[in-house]
Amino acid sequence: MTGGSDFLQLDPAGIPRGRRTDWLADRLRAATGEALPVGARLPATRELAAELGFARGTVTEAYQRLIEEGLLVTNRGGGTSVAARSAPAAEIDATTAAGATGPGRGTGPDSDPDVIDLISGVPDLSAFPRTAWLRAEQAVLERADSRQLGYAPAQGVPELRAELAGWLARSRGVTTSPDRIVITGGVTGALSLLYQVLGSNGGPVVAIEDPGAEGNRRILQHWGCRTVPVPVDADGLDVEALERTDSDAVVLTPAHHYPTGVVLSADRRRRLVSWAADRDALIIEDDYDAEYRYDRAPVRAMQPLAPERIGYASSLSKTLAPALRLGWLAAPERLVGPIVERRWALDLGAPALPQLVLTELLRSGALARHLRSMRTRHRGRRDALVAALTERFPGCRVTGIAAGIYLVVLFDDDVDDQEFARRAADHGVQVQPLSTHRIRPGRPGLVISYANQSPQRLRTAVGRLAAAGRRPTTIGRSDSGSQAARLPERRRQ
Repeated sequence: MTGGSDFLQLDPAGIPRGRRTDWLADRLRAATGEALPVGARLPATRELAAELGFARGTVTEAYQRLIEEGLLVTNRGGGTSVAARSAPAAEIDATTAAGATGPGRGTGPDSDPDVIDLISGVPDLSAFPRTAWLRAEQAVLERADSRQLGYAPAQGVPELRAELAGWLARSRGVTTSPDRIVITGGVTGALSLLYQVLGSNGGPVVAIEDPGAEGNRRILQHWGCRTVPVPVDADGLDVEALERTDSDAVVLTPAHHYPTGVVLSADRRRRLVSWAADRDALIIEDDYDAEYRYDRAPVRAMQPLAPERIGYASSLSKTLAPALRLGWLAAPERLVGPIVERRWALDLGAPALPQLVLTELLRSGALARHLRSMRTRHRGRRDALVAALTERFPGCRVTGIAAGIYLVVLFDDDVDDQEFARRAADHGVQVQPLSTHRIRPGRPGLVISYANQSPQRLRTAVGRLAAAGRRPTTIGRSDSGSQAARLPERRRQ
C-alpha cells in the first residue's frame, strides 16, 4: 500500500479531534489482521494526513503505536510496512482495585471506547515488546531440550532464578541467590504463599499500610489473616504505631508507597528491621513498580537490610503485562522449603516456557532496553496529565508524581471522593477514590493511573473530570524526593 488508503475505507467523518489518533490506530491495527499482508507498505505520514485532513502528528503517533506493538516496522529509506498480523482484541472488564482484581474481573483496554479507564494501574500495554518476545520465544523453542519441556521444579526453572538473582542485585540491590527465589503468579501469588505459611501456625496478625493497596488487604482477608491498619505519613509507615500492635508480619511498599507515593525514610527502615528482630516477625516488601523513576534517583529495595527478615516480591505486571502472571519472591532461607511445598501442592509451579522466554529477555538485554523506553513514554504521559490538571483544576494538589504509573489528586476534607468518582463515571471517566484504600478516615482524593492512556486521551479525561463538578483544593504535602505539583486557584462551582 503506497498510493493512498481508499481500499481501507478510512472515513474520518464525525470523528472528534481528540479521538483521531485512537481511531486511526484502531483501524490500522485491524487492517494488519485483514486487508494488509505482511510486508505491505503504508502511505507516508504526510500523504495520509493530507488525505484524511488530519495533522501529520496524529498519523505519526498512530504509526508509532503500532511500531511499538511490533505490528509495523520502519525501513531505512523504505517507509513503514507491516511486520506482523494483529490478534483480535479481547473485551476485558476494568479492575476493581489498582494492582489487584476481583474474582472474574480483569484489566485492559476500555471495552467501551468512549469510557476512559484511569483505574486499572497497568503499564502502556500497547507498547508490549511483541517482536522481542516472539524472537525470544523462537530462540527458546529452537534449543529447548527434553528437560526444559518436561515438568519444571515447583520453585521455578533454574535458568530464570539464576538470571533474576543477578538482575535484582543490579537493578534493586537485592541480596539473594537462585536457591532462595521462588517463581510465583505475580506479586499476588507471592503474597498468598507467604500468608499461607504464616497461617500454618494459627491465625496470623498482619499489619498493613493505611492507606494501602486495597487488593492486598482483600487477599489477606481471603487467607484468614487478621489485619491491623498502621498509618502512613510523609516518611512512610509509622513504625512507632506498628510497635504498639501485636502483629506477626507487616506488608508494605517502602520504595514507592501505594497510593501516596512517599518513600519510607532511612530511619524508619532501620527501626522497622529492629522491630522485626525483636518480635521475630516477617517484613513483606511489595516492590510493585520499582522500575519507574522520573524526578529522583532510584530508591533501593529494603531487603538488603535484613535478608532473613524480609520477603521481597515483585513481578512483570507493571514492566511488561499482567497477562503474563509471572512474579518472584526472594524469601528468607527458613521459609523457602514451606513456600515451595505449597507451590507444588497448588499447581506444580508456574508454566516453564514463559519462564524460559523471560530468561532470554534478561540475558539478551531486551528487557532492560524495553524498560528504558517505557520510562520515557510513561514520563511523557505523566507530564501531560499534570499539565492538564494544572489547567483544569487550578489550586489543587497533586502528589506521587516522581515515580510509578499513577498519581494522587488530594481533595478538601468536605469532598466525598466516592461521590466524585460516581459523577466522573457519568461523564465517561473511571477514577478510583482514595478512600477505597483507607480503613480509618483520612484525606479524600483520587488515585489516577495514567500509563495506559495516550496524552490526548488523558487531556480529554481531565476535561471530563472538570465537568463532573467540584474541584480539589490546595492541601497535602509533596512526596519524599520530589515536589508535588502546585496548581493555581479556580472559582468553586
